[in-house]
Amino acid sequence: MHVDMDAFFVLVELRTRPELKGKMVIVGHPEGRSVVLSASYEARARGVRSAMPMVTAQRMCPNAVVIAPQHQLYQQVSGQIMEIFHSITATVEQLSVDEAFLDISGSLRRLGTPLEIGALIRARIAAELGITASVGIAASKFVAKVASTRCKPNGMLLIEKNRTVEYLHTLPVEALWGVGAKTRETLARLGIFTVADLAATPVSALQRALGSSGANLHALAWGIDPRPVTPEHQEKSIGAEETFAHDTHDDVILTRELLRLSHRVAARLRQSELSGRTVALKLKYADFSAVSRSRTLGTATDSSAAIYAAAVALLQGLGPRGQAVRLIGVRMEKLEALDEVPLQLELDPRDGNSRNAEVVGDAIAARFGNAKIGPARLLKPRDSA
Repeated sequence: MHVDMDAFFVLVELRTRPELKGKMVIVGHPEGRSVVLSASYEARARGVRSAMPMVTAQRMCPNAVVIAPQHQLYQQVSGQIMEIFHSITATVEQLSVDEAFLDISGSLRRLGTPLEIGALIRARIAAELGITASVGIAASKFVAKVASTRCKPNGMLLIEKNRTVEYLHTLPVEALWGVGAKTRETLARLGIFTVADLAATPVSALQRALGSSGANLHALAWGIDPRPVTPEHQEKSIGAEETFAHDTHDDVILTRELLRLSHRVAARLRQSELSGRTVALKLKYADFSAVSRSRTLGTATDSSAAIYAAAVALLQGLGPRGQAVRLIGVRMEKLEALDEVPLQLELDPRDGNSRNAEVVGDAIAARFGNAKIGPARLLKPRDSA
């Protein structure tokens, strides 16, 4: 089973803004060179897509309502979604904040047929979280993902095992994993436009045109995907980055943004019950060239203060910059489960005060939803009025 929320960020926002239901809504920062994070289906009907530059989206939908993202809130709701999944089966493979694969074979006797289980999940998500989900059910991960995509939004589709190939062969070739714009063009030159066309093409011809991915696509075209649902998916890194509205040389702006990003990364670490040992800094300059630096800490941490201090030190270590900065990012690597990190004893009790305040902020945000707790330095003039 593949379960995917519908326009996740948008629907979470509409829970407190029901007057916007049925309207064109875009989640993303409204100014500068930011990108669309999520769009309502009404905006998608006008061509707006995730990762599209915000200026392009606003040009396509000048009357759309643009909502600034609340990442901590989305992480909180994501945790609630995963709790629902784990109440159905222990075999859950989370793919992102709003989607996962579930192996429900061990739940059939307890909860009923696959369609009954899918209906149960959708009903609980709607009743408990106020959002909708689409569910694809099939004999393999790939086909379940295809099914959930084809029944969006707010639908459910079961593709029975003995009809898998029949169903796949009705689809355009871009329905296969790994077929993007360039691969689609390559296949079109070979006269391949549907999954059925690809399935009928010799593997050797596909490998000559596409390399090693040719054999994999041929297998998918016949519904062959032996990968199991893997429940223990460990993130390798957690990061956040921001593109400035205007390129900047100003260290005050850069360090302020590092503080904001450090808080976002630390909150995600604590939400995932992880800590990181290596802090990485990324800069992208006006000419789109990029540089990255990293520093390994003495002990793993999920504290924004520790992350921020290391990130600022890395920035200062770069020395004078010949170009203005277009993008800045912070990432934590070498992640460890929080319960596996050795206890770090502190002589000065004030050393842990910053993290303790952050944990309290997490609890307040979890209880009150839209509450925003953070350092005063990040307040905008209208916030402090």
